[in-house]
Amino acid sequence: MVFKRRERRPWWNVIARFLWPKGGWTRALHYISHRLRRLSDPPHRIARGILAGVLVTFTPFFGFHFILAAAVAWIVRGNIIAAMLTTFMGNPFTFFLIGALSIRTGEFILGKKVSIEGELGRSLGGKFIYAWRDMQHNIVSAFTDAEADWENLSAFYHEVFLPYLIGGLVCGAAAGVTCYYFSLPIIRAYKSRRKGRLKDRIRKFGRNAAARADALRKGD
Repeated sequence: MVFKRRERRPWWNVIARFLWPKGGWTRALHYISHRLRRLSDPPHRIARGILAGVLVTFTPFFGFHFILAAAVAWIVRGNIIAAMLTTFMGNPFTFFLIGALSIRTGEFILGKKVSIEGELGRSLGGKFIYAWRDMQHNIVSAFTDAEADWENLSAFYHEVFLPYLIGGLVCGAAAGVTCYYFSLPIIRAYKSRRKGRLKDRIRKFGRNAAARADALRKGD
């Protein structure tokens, strides 16, 4: 294949690039900001794409944010590229804050307060680990005589996933709308300045062309 790497990157390199992209996060954010401003769509469509990307970033569907952002952008008639780029606001430095805010908000909306250890006396990280083990065990049990065990998955769903989902949708919608109204005038101003610079270049080019034409006529 044309775009396939000749040599597979080692796993540690993949993790390192996820935690710290080539050139650093500052350069990555500057690139995303530059790409958003240079998109050819009208400002309101780009802003809608940003809204979609921010909203999806607050959901617990890790690994599917790109696809979901594109789907939401298509539904709200926003720019799909802008939505996918904006999902990078969810990164190793912000996921903890986003997750904690979403879970606490979801617990408040659901009217329950789950302790940090939960019903099974496990930490948040432990809930992820044991839920993953249950999932692996249940997949194997579907093809063997082993009995499926849903205790840890059930605890994970009620104590983490459901509050995260509900709280994430609420917080994501609020953050997305805020980013929409914040980014819309900035994108409009940028495109207006860019359009003005382009007109100035066209006028300057026309004047230079006319001056060269006059010089040629005088030379004749």
